[in-house]
Amino acid sequence: MDYELHPLCTLFPRLPDAEFSALVADIRENGLRQPIVLHEGMILDGGNRYRACVAAGVTPTYTTFAGGNLVSFVLSANLHRRHMTPGQQAAIVASAQDWAKAQTVGRPEKGKAVDHLDTVEQRAAAAGTSRVTQMKADKVAKARPDLARKVAHGEISLPKAVERVDAESGKPAPAPKKPALAPSAAPAPSVQPIVAPTGDVLTGYELDGDPLQLLSELQKENEDLTKQIAILTAEDTKAELHKMILQRDHHMRQQSEAMDRAHESRKREKQTMTRLMRCGKAVGEEDPSKIPAAVEALARQLKQAA
Repeated sequence: MDYELHPLCTLFPRLPDAEFSALVADIRENGLRQPIVLHEGMILDGGNRYRACVAAGVTPTYTTFAGGNLVSFVLSANLHRRHMTPGQQAAIVASAQDWAKAQTVGRPEKGKAVDHLDTVEQRAAAAGTSRVTQMKADKVAKARPDLARKVAHGEISLPKAVERVDAESGKPAPAPKKPALAPSAAPAPSVQPIVAPTGDVLTGYELDGDPLQLLSELQKENEDLTKQIAILTAEDTKAELHKMILQRDHHMRQQSEAMDRAHESRKREKQTMTRLMRCGKAVGEEDPSKIPAAVEALARQLKQAA
């Protein structure tokens, strides 16, 4: 029987060819380790495993969704076990929450979408991204759900998606400017753009709190992101660069260990030479290459004298 993917399952990208081939080979050899989760006749979790079973010629095993919140289950099962960029993760959370909200329209029995994803901070925490990144993803998901899915699938980066949304809305990108910090200055209206320390211009969002507090939060996020900016040129390259960083760190550890071993070797060599020269001094020989023979000759003389 063929199964369609649940809308929440389609938010996640398919495995890259190399990883999918490895999954097919593993299932062919060891069978399906984790059953595919079904809900209302659709695959809620395990779309890649299902495709791999078909490719491997293995009959899949299934289990039915045990109940609870669909969004929470899908995000928990998939969001952090794959290599995705922060933009992808934020787009998935934003799209999932929007899908859940859509299910409640005209259907009171469905209740609220996902309580713990109501605020930007909660969605950012669930996605494991910064508040700024989540706000951008929310903006794209609200304006262009189809574009948000492309971000989630890695077909376009989040910054480029935001640029496209801004261009389609006809709003020119405001020039970055420094936020006013003077305590006496009146707070800017909520419709004014907020400029993050990173240069990001955030538009179309209400200020939910003290502007200075928001600035403090953005500055903290900037400090966290600065470390990433130093090594990442684009969100699309994060996974590969992260792999390269791990490799670099591994090589640096190996180099450090090799240096430590070389240092210990030189230390032992120096200690050995010191002992050798002391022996040479005792037998009246200063040439290190001749000291062992002189010591052996002295040992023979002492043995004969005894």
